[in-house]
Amino acid sequence: MTPQSTRAEQTPVIDVRGLTKIYGQRTVVDHFDLLVPKGAVYGFLGPNGSGKTTTLRMICGLLKPEGGAGTCLGWDVIEQSDRIKTQVGYMTQRFSLWEDLTIAENLDFVARMYGLDNRKDRVKRALKSLGLYERKNQLAGTLSGGWKQRLALSACMLHEPKLLLLDEPTAGVDPKARREFWETIHDLSDQGVTILVSTHYMDEAVQCDFIAYIAYGKKLIDGPSGEIASKIGLSTWKVEGPGLGALSKALKATPGVEQVARFGTSLHVSGPDQIALEAAIAPWRDHKELVWTPITSGLEEAFIHLMKEVKDNFA
Repeated sequence: MTPQSTRAEQTPVIDVRGLTKIYGQRTVVDHFDLLVPKGAVYGFLGPNGSGKTTTLRMICGLLKPEGGAGTCLGWDVIEQSDRIKTQVGYMTQRFSLWEDLTIAENLDFVARMYGLDNRKDRVKRALKSLGLYERKNQLAGTLSGGWKQRLALSACMLHEPKLLLLDEPTAGVDPKARREFWETIHDLSDQGVTILVSTHYMDEAVQCDFIAYIAYGKKLIDGPSGEIASKIGLSTWKVEGPGLGALSKALKATPGVEQVARFGTSLHVSGPDQIALEAAIAPWRDHKELVWTPITSGLEEAFIHLMKEVKDNFA
């Protein structure tokens, strides 16, 4: 039995149905359902303004929905939101700690706000767990994006939450810091912490056990990350060789081809109908300078395909 299947059999940490949030005449989140097993890393993937942040805030009790029901950590998301908040660590999109305090002072202040016991020991453990100890006397305002990210995550973990909600946590940080961040996330998941991560980075989505695609307030599809593309039934070919710019333009104008995307020195050519796609690319398959290879459709191709059918809720 795989770790993922073992998690799925446990009582879910989050089980919400029909969550809806309306601002004025605009439905920001439209009947959203979500089931998250314990210890999972669950990704919310979608464009900016798609409702990811609003959904996270309703789940953890920071926002009251206009409709829907469910539980988070065993408590009712509407009637027992105060209890949920005590067991959740929430990392916002923007750095929200105090830039004129040191790293250690920030963590101590957060510990005071939570009313935690053994404050000094907790702060020391937090500093060491994410490699912040040597910088503990550095002002937060002088930190780079990656170090601010570590500090924010340390602050989220001080009260030892069972659930972490991370809202676009790696925006604006370098690739090395992003990789180290994800290593930390998986370490926490292995310890039984459940983690919801919102992102619009496709390469980060593959780090998640499960993914929900969200666009303009609606959930388009969800499931194990490795199964999303196959659920959609999208076929994709990779083509390598010279003249890819001209080839891309020609393919985009060919019936049977839904999308063409450049990936370094190759093109990914996709369509929902395998037979129609193969007929569309057939005239170019005989060109000896071009190398064509059938590949498994990725999350990016899947998301672009799904987005074609969704109406912008700002319209």
